Amino acid sequence: MSPEDWRVQRRLRLAALAEAPRAFGSWLEREQAFPEEEWRRRAQAPGRFLAWWGSEPVGLAAAIPSDEDPACFDLVGMWVDPACRGRGVGEALVEAVAAWVSAQGSPALRLWVVEDNGPALRLYERCGFALTGERQPYPRDPALAELGMRRPARR
Repeated sequence: MSPEDWRVQRRLRLAALAEAPRAFGSWLEREQAFPEEEWRRRAQAPGRFLAWWGSEPVGLAAAIPSDEDPACFDLVGMWVDPACRGRGVGEALVEAVAAWVSAQGSPALRLWVVEDNGPALRLYERCGFALTGERQPYPRDPALAELGMRRPARR
């Protein structure tokens, strides 16, 4: 992602929050209120990726330093437009993030996924992630749990 992509990032992120509100730690109304400067800041941050289907932006993902393991990065903000799911876009995003993480010298990529998000769990397993056995309450609904997953940055 480049700094010029902030509008695309904003559009996709808001679409993601509207379509899959339980998949993220944030919520639509909060991010709709972000000023342009926040979207520009996010677009300039390293480790941000967009996916395109032809000339249409259809997905996004990011890597951020992991709180649990300082040597690793977390895959966050992963989303693919429902119209493009099942076409390899999610896998391509994961591999782009993993390649970037590997280039940073990190040995592994981690993530948290809500336990009842079967499609995301299957995607991540196809991409080489394995459950770590870690569980934590989902911050937006403590009745649900998030499951920790991890994979080597390069397979």
